[in-house]
Amino acid sequence: MSHTALTPVFVGLRTSLHVLFAALTALVVVRAFMVAHPSSLFVIALSGLLVATYVLGRVFVRSASAYVWLLALSLEWLVLVWLIPDAAYLVFPLFFLYLHVLPRGWGTAAVLVSTVLSIVALGLHTGWTVAGVIGPLVGAGVAVVIGLGYQSLAREAAERERLMVQLLETRDQLAKTEHEAGVLAERARLAREIHDTVAQGLSSIQLLLHAAERAAPEAAGLEHVRLARETAAANLADTRRFIRELSPAALVEQGMGAALRRLADTQWQSPEREVRIRVADALDLPMPIQTALLRIAQGAMANVVQHAQATQATISIDRDSAGVRLVVSDNGRGFDPAAVAVESATGTSDSFGLTATRERVEQLGGALSISSKLGQGTTLTVELELELELELEQGTAPRATAEKPA
Repeated sequence: MSHTALTPVFVGLRTSLHVLFAALTALVVVRAFMVAHPSSLFVIALSGLLVATYVLGRVFVRSASAYVWLLALSLEWLVLVWLIPDAAYLVFPLFFLYLHVLPRGWGTAAVLVSTVLSIVALGLHTGWTVAGVIGPLVGAGVAVVIGLGYQSLAREAAERERLMVQLLETRDQLAKTEHEAGVLAERARLAREIHDTVAQGLSSIQLLLHAAERAAPEAAGLEHVRLARETAAANLADTRRFIRELSPAALVEQGMGAALRRLADTQWQSPEREVRIRVADALDLPMPIQTALLRIAQGAMANVVQHAQATQATISIDRDSAGVRLVVSDNGRGFDPAAVAVESATGTSDSFGLTATRERVEQLGGALSISSKLGQGTTLTVELELELELELEQGTAPRATAEKPA
């Protein structure tokens, strides 16, 4: 048994049982020496065999041979009881072995049978007395009570150990999850920072160089301008690759649709709530936009799960050449957007998730709208423009020409 707070109790009980068995066997051997009897030597030899069998129990008690071992021990005891009445007292440690090795019903039955055999053996050897009947019965009752208490303690210790293992596993899993969440959050923050600073700066440089090429197609040093533009384009491509590598792995490996469906299956779906995902797996969007939409959808669904009491929720993403639209709708209890806006303005609202979503959308230059009424559900819509960014990312922005305008 693994070490628990109750381990010293179990060790003490087992040690006491071993000492009791050894002491009673020694009593039988001493009585065999003291009482002149033709079978004294056989009693001594059988007592040694009984002790050896008992010691072997450390090997057999937890194996499939435990019942055979206990039967052999009982038969040896019966022979000793037949030969010398003092061996009847060995039944007391046997009680605990029956209760420990055998199933509860069978163990109790074995205790009753061995008690009857002890009473009969004492009656045949020394005559029938009240003490010869009451003594074994009292011993059997005490053994059953102690045995049941021992089993109850063992079950409690096993349950405590199981709960402790679960607690440690949960703690380790929570620490791992928090670490992973922290890593992902930091990677997402770095991706946003790179996108909002370096990538945007390189995009602006490209635009300015495009404008310079178009404004003065015959100017001196145009080749240097073109080389600078191409260098900025190459650096922008590298920057976007860094952003993709820093973005959530689920988006990179599975795509937006698969990532949302996985979240729906593992976090949002429940027997009381159906979540529908209407997003194409091959949705072609810049990785920063995908990351932002994923986080916005997660925030919106967190509100649905925690507050909306909805039975249905739908997430859809549609895009065209100019932009992308995210819609998260539910049939929950709804709320008053005007009241929430006033609370947010006065600092009395605790709806930080909605405020964070609005700030994220504003940073991307998009628009957020919320339609909701009490008892009629909620619809959150996010619209982001993509045309210019996609042109720069795909290299389809108009190039300057060396020809003069007509």
